[in-house]
Amino acid sequence: MTTLSEPQAQQQAETDTRLRVMLMLEIKDGAQQRFLDVYETLRHQVASVPGHVSDQLCQSINDPRQWLITSEWEDQETFLEWVDSPAHREMVKPMHGCVSDSFRSLRYSILRETSAAGVTGTRAPAEVPPGLPRTTPAGHVGPPQAAPGPDGVTRHALTFTVKPGSEQKVARILSGYTSPKAEVDETTRLRRTSLFMHGNRVVRAVEVIGNLGDALRHVAMQPEVRAVEEAINPYLEEARQLGDPQAARAFFAKAALPAEHQAIAGSPVSGRLHRHAVLYPVKPGNGQAVAALLAEHDNLATADPTGPVAASFVFHREDVVVRLVDLRVPAEADPAAALGVAGEREATVLGRLLDLGADGDLRTVAGLSAFLAARAMNPVTDRSSQEG
Repeated sequence: MTTLSEPQAQQQAETDTRLRVMLMLEIKDGAQQRFLDVYETLRHQVASVPGHVSDQLCQSINDPRQWLITSEWEDQETFLEWVDSPAHREMVKPMHGCVSDSFRSLRYSILRETSAAGVTGTRAPAEVPPGLPRTTPAGHVGPPQAAPGPDGVTRHALTFTVKPGSEQKVARILSGYTSPKAEVDETTRLRRTSLFMHGNRVVRAVEVIGNLGDALRHVAMQPEVRAVEEAINPYLEEARQLGDPQAARAFFAKAALPAEHQAIAGSPVSGRLHRHAVLYPVKPGNGQAVAALLAEHDNLATADPTGPVAASFVFHREDVVVRLVDLRVPAEADPAAALGVAGEREATVLGRLLDLGADGDLRTVAGLSAFLAARAMNPVTDRSSQEG
């Protein structure tokens, strides 16, 4: 075996950007041969994709139903551009009939490599920000796996974009539908739905008591919801076919915006709460750091029984970060609380992670007010189950 101390080993350059992707699959009973046939075609198609280096198909020695597809890519940008493309979704459609909904895609940068040819790798690992919350592995596909918040309520969001110029039409459609039945079964109930827009981006946040996956499937089947989804289809930037189970699954997997952090005040809330949402202009690659910084702020803010923040929920996927907050005062009365900024140091750190523009400054009251006016999401509808 080649050891790390052998002098003839060649070191990989610091600029190595290779990516390792691992797709963990569970094959449906009786579908193994069909899966192998699909993979045989698929692997040649993937091999022709620019940036693809290699892949391997592996079967578990403990459970023959468990499979692993590993692939290597020249860099993450190339892979992400391909995996988010319509061509990729069309390419993998035949695979959905062979595997269960619980498959996961894990993505890792290659830092070190050891083989008979020698050792490579001098790339430094990324630092873990202090207080970074643990999350579902990147690239999780399938039914949402969300943990309940401190109040026992599970939260999840979906986000998608509509064609520029259609925003007002879409807002009217999304605000005018009849609420679906809230009760799913004896243990699961849809508690609240809050829908916001900023520009052409739509964010729909739901609160569920019980099983989130069961609630989302229940809501999707209700005629009121199906009608409104069909009505907005012509205005979507990316077409979807909710009548096709495979296409619907792909759309909702891509649209998922998980609740990465939930903070709720322990003291009883009296009086009216103001629900408010902000879409943060995250610089490329900074989504996780922004979400972690907001989570740290919210833990402290909700611990103050006299503070303005009654509850806060950070939804995050890649570089899309949305903070939904329930305030004891209107957002305009306390822009810092509405934005999740506690002081000059936090404002400086957050400002470095965001695209504030040439004149943006989160360290001043005027700057906070201007940023809030620019990035606050417009409320479209907010419905609780008691409203029907």
